[in-house]
Order: sequence, then structure tokens, then C-alpha cells
Amino acid sequence: MRLTNVSQMQTQAGRLSSYAVAVQPLSPEASGGAASAQLPVSFDQSRHVSFGSRPGSWMGVSFQLPAHASLEQIEQAWLAVVARHGTLQSVFEWAPAARASTPEPLRAAAEAEGPARSGGPDTDLTLQRVQVLPGAWERLRSPAARVPASGFTAPTPAPPRDSEVLSAPEVRAALRAHFDTVCDPFGAPSYRLCVIEDVPGTEPGRGSLRTPQIIIGSDHSHVDAWSLLVLVRDLNACLADVLSGQPVGAQLPEAEPFADHSALFENKPFPPEEVVTRWREILEAGGGAMPSFPLALGDITAPADEVVEVRDVFDAEELAFVEDHARQRGVRLIALAVSVMTRLARELSGQPLRAVFPVHSREDPRWFNSVGWFITNSVLENDDDDIRASYAAVKEAIRLGSYPLAPIMRPYGGMPQDPGMFAMSWLDHRKLPVNVSEELNPQHISAVIRTNGVMIWFVINDSGLHLRCRYPDTRQARRAMRTWLAGLVYGLRAPLEQSPGAPS
Repeated sequence: MRLTNVSQMQTQAGRLSSYAVAVQPLSPEASGGAASAQLPVSFDQSRHVSFGSRPGSWMGVSFQLPAHASLEQIEQAWLAVVARHGTLQSVFEWAPAARASTPEPLRAAAEAEGPARSGGPDTDLTLQRVQVLPGAWERLRSPAARVPASGFTAPTPAPPRDSEVLSAPEVRAALRAHFDTVCDPFGAPSYRLCVIEDVPGTEPGRGSLRTPQIIIGSDHSHVDAWSLLVLVRDLNACLADVLSGQPVGAQLPEAEPFADHSALFENKPFPPEEVVTRWREILEAGGGAMPSFPLALGDITAPADEVVEVRDVFDAEELAFVEDHARQRGVRLIALAVSVMTRLARELSGQPLRAVFPVHSREDPRWFNSVGWFITNSVLENDDDDIRASYAAVKEAIRLGSYPLAPIMRPYGGMPQDPGMFAMSWLDHRKLPVNVSEELNPQHISAVIRTNGVMIWFVINDSGLHLRCRYPDTRQARRAMRTWLAGLVYGLRAPLEQSPGAPS
């Protein structure tokens, strides 16, 4: 699966439709009382949703259906998918002041009550279970022309012969505008399923119609990258059942609700003192905040338009060679990437490598088939570019990320960050128990946003490895990132250039 954004994704031309389920409060019989309708809020959910309604808070996935299906059949399959996943049956709200949560005492727990528990985030949000019912389809059209700052009306492009048939650029623009509006942290629901239907005559000379292209967008509070794969698998399986007349979704594994995972984290023991101390050291090294990118990014006091760059680093043959190069040294490929970035940080800034490092929290197989935000943040810190030392730094970051963040960050009022925060993500789709065939042209889609930080994704699948980098569009950041990315790609490919027998 390739990581892209909504302005660069591959889309076909055609008619674009969006489906929204209907949402209503649970009936007293279904809820069992107001208390059971309220769900625990995870640390990352609270942090994300507390920023409020804003465009670009969503993420999405796109793929081509393997067979033709009508909108009615797709709707039937999608309703079965939504019914499988509890997080798709929940809605965020601001808590009334009288009901705002009060932090439970942690370290002061009496011995009679057992060891102190981590507890949840201190939040002014509630997450409510809702009843999901069949909804309605909406036909999307090309967004209207914008009025420039000068006040003059921009010329409107001539409409196509069929105003409901959108070109590929128009599809991308319509998806961006639609998801920015409806995939809202407080949306009810905060997700949409969109379908692009091919239309005869869209491309002269092409005989057969293409199968529908599916795009699912959701506010990030309910999904992570792994969840997108689960949604694609589940929708394909349910649609195959609809088309064949089989019981819909009967063969899919059970999907436990994400709320149960949040409750489990709240009830974990308070993190050990050495873990709390290590986090304190990390934040102090960052001036009281999470790590910042080591090179100057210009004026980022306010978010700027983003720049997104994608670099293809290895094809499948090259990836296999470099992975074997790392394996012979007793490490994994990620150690090579960390080693290269450690050397870059020292040579370009005289500082150690320090980066926010997302770690998934699906340690138990019971969560493998669930949809939710099963991610916690850690920090990767390293000042030794030896490949084995770099691997040890990765292991420490994973260990730090295995503990609940809510109690660790509570004294700081949440996770502290300054402009320029630096994060790296490692996504190896080959290692996941849920995957999607490349024949479906799957795409992991991010929103187009304004940013004042740097994020690098390393994305690996059977076709190779590519980098995706997002940074603010300032002159200094463009210069810094050109240098950083060139050095990173050169360092990653060094084993190919320096080893005899490497693929040419």
C-alpha cells in the first residue's frame, strides 16, 4: 500500500457518491442506562479531539473493487462492516461542566485498594455509544471556484457535458472538500464511504467499464493505519457475501471494540519509576517538550502550507539485499535507517537524533481485527550511529511506548510540544497479520494540512520501500529537507553501492 495524500492520490474519473449512515442516541433499552452508553476516551483520542473541529483531521484509504457492484450492494456490505466495529458506533461530545471528568488519585491509592492504576486522560470530552441505522447516498460535484484575496472572481472552468461526471482532478478536489467538512472529530458519524462509478464514454476508446473505486475517510480519532487495512478486508469480504448470497460477514473473525482496549489501558498499573524518570529526561532534553527537528525550519510560529515529498528508495530486489545486509549484522532494517539519521543529525546539527516514534499497542492478537486508534507515542533517542547501538535505541523506544502515556503526561497537562516537532513512523505492511492485495491498488490517504512540524514515514511492502515526508513550506525548511532527504536516501542505499553482488 502506497502512502499518499488526497491531492496526489490516483483516482479514476466518474460519478462520485458519498454514503453517510444515520446516527441517533441509544434507546434506554439498548443503552442499559446513561452510564453504559458512555465509553472511555483514550489518551490520543483526547489529545486529537480536544483541538476541536478543523479541516484535515482525517485519514483515509482507497482501493479498487475486484468485481462490479451497485451502490445498494456496497451500502449493504458497508452497514455490516460498521456493525462489526464499536468505534464506528460512537460519537465525541464536549462534556457539560458538571460532568467533566475528575482525575482519580493514582499514587495516593490506599494499600487496601491494591496498586495504583494508570487511569485515563484528564479530559473535557465524552465518547457516547450511538445507534447506527441505514442512511443515504449523496452525489458529490466539483467544488465551486474560489474567490482570490484580490476580490476578483476566478474564471470558472467550463462544466463537463454531464455535470455529474468528474475528471480525476475534480474527484480529488471534491473528496478533499467533502472529507474536510464531514470527517469532523465531533461528526455523527465522523466517517464517510465514497464510491467512484465509471461512466460509459468517460475515456473514448476504452471498451469495458472499470469496477468502482472505494474511498473511506474517517476522522483520525477512530482509525489508525492498521484499521484502514481492516476496513478494506472487511468490506471486500462482506461485499463478496452480498454478491454471492451468503450470510454477510459470517466468515470474518471477531472484532473486539476499541473501547475495551482503552479501558484496559486505564486499568494497567502505574508505570514503573524508571520509565517515568526516563520520560522526564527526554522532555527536559527537549526544553520541556517532545523532540524538534534538528535543522532550522524558518518562521514556524504559525503552521504553514505543507510540502509533501515521496522518494522511492528500494525496489523489491534491492530491499531483499539490504535486509539481508542488516540481518547478517544481527539487526533489522530499521536499525540502518536510525543509524543513517543519527549520523545526519550529528553531522548537520551537532545534536543526537531525537524523534517522536509512534508505537502500536496491539500486543495481544485479540485486537488484530479491530478498528480503532491503537497507537501510542514514544521517543527514539540515539547518539551512536553504530548499527547495533541504533537497534538498541529502537528497542528502548518500543519499551517506553508499551506503557500508558496518560499518567506519565498528566503532570505536564498532556503531551507537550513546540513548533518544529519531529516524528518518524515505520510501516512494514509485510509484517501485519491483515494486509491488502496490491492488485486492488490500495492507497493510504492523508489530508492536506498546514503544519509546523516534520514527519517522515518509512513505508515497506512487497514492491520495496519508499519515504514520504511532510514539512512546512518555508524557504529554510525546503533547503533543510532537501539536504536531509538526500543524505537519508544516500545513506540507506550505501550497502547497495558498497557491496559486491548488490543488484544493479
